[in-house]
Amino acid sequence: MTLLDWAIAALVLAVALWGFREGPIVGVLLTVLAVGVVWAFGVIVLHSPGAVELRRDVRDSLILSNLTEVLPPSDSVVRVLRKIDAVPRIPGSPGPVAPPDARTSSDPDIERAGDSVVRVFGVACGVGLEGSGWAIAPDLIVTNAHVVAGQDETTVTTRDGARIDATAVYYDVGNDLALLRIDANLPRLRVAPDPEYGTAGAVLGYPRNGPFAIAPARLGSARKAISQDSYGRCRLRRTIVSLRGSIRSGNSGGPLVDSRGRVMGTVFAATTTGPPGGFAIPNSAVTGAVRGADTPVDTDLCSA
Repeated sequence: MTLLDWAIAALVLAVALWGFREGPIVGVLLTVLAVGVVWAFGVIVLHSPGAVELRRDVRDSLILSNLTEVLPPSDSVVRVLRKIDAVPRIPGSPGPVAPPDARTSSDPDIERAGDSVVRVFGVACGVGLEGSGWAIAPDLIVTNAHVVAGQDETTVTTRDGARIDATAVYYDVGNDLALLRIDANLPRLRVAPDPEYGTAGAVLGYPRNGPFAIAPARLGSARKAISQDSYGRCRLRRTIVSLRGSIRSGNSGGPLVDSRGRVMGTVFAATTTGPPGGFAIPNSAVTGAVRGADTPVDTDLCSA
């Protein structure tokens, strides 16, 4: 029993004792109401983006963990309370790359590429988490490992509103990369074979629980960097690609595309200094992963 458990038990007992003084019916009703309030508290905390420490306390609570397991929130409740992916932040800046070209927002090829970009949603440890993804094949979606971490059931939603079940077939916490298999036939995005530094383009995705959005961006340089894995558990050396442009919560897993709608990288983090920017997984890591994405895989522990 944690301190939170003792506090909950004391609250429910106090309410029950007060209620039964007024009669058995009142006592039962007030006890049920108190348990309902406790349940609602647990559900809301689990889906509050800023309550990281409190969420941990709720998960450790025997009472709340059992309550939410016996009475899991409905799908509609989860979607109301869902947590937008909190984009990881990696120390650094986009580098001396030129500002984005605002005209890319109205480029027809970039607009058309949006038909291949999906909203990714799932529940892990009681938390509904939402990010973005893109189709590298008609039935294969690229996203981030931290977007689907710990999920048993994941769905993707297309731009026209179709909701499709998805199964993880690749999961790499080192590169923060995941691949999802779907039973659909989406238009696939081509991969830019050798994107050049400074190429103008845009980040596509579903930021801040909103509709599909295009954010002008510009490709920076590929670099070797020391960063944490998708759980923040260890430091490792890997290749990442910088970009200049606005990266918001929910953009994780979305593509950075050029003016022809070709993918130059997959967004996974935001920068911490300098002008707005972020970092992307290089195409080489994604195309290499596709070759081995055949069977369902475990998505490890939740990261929310």
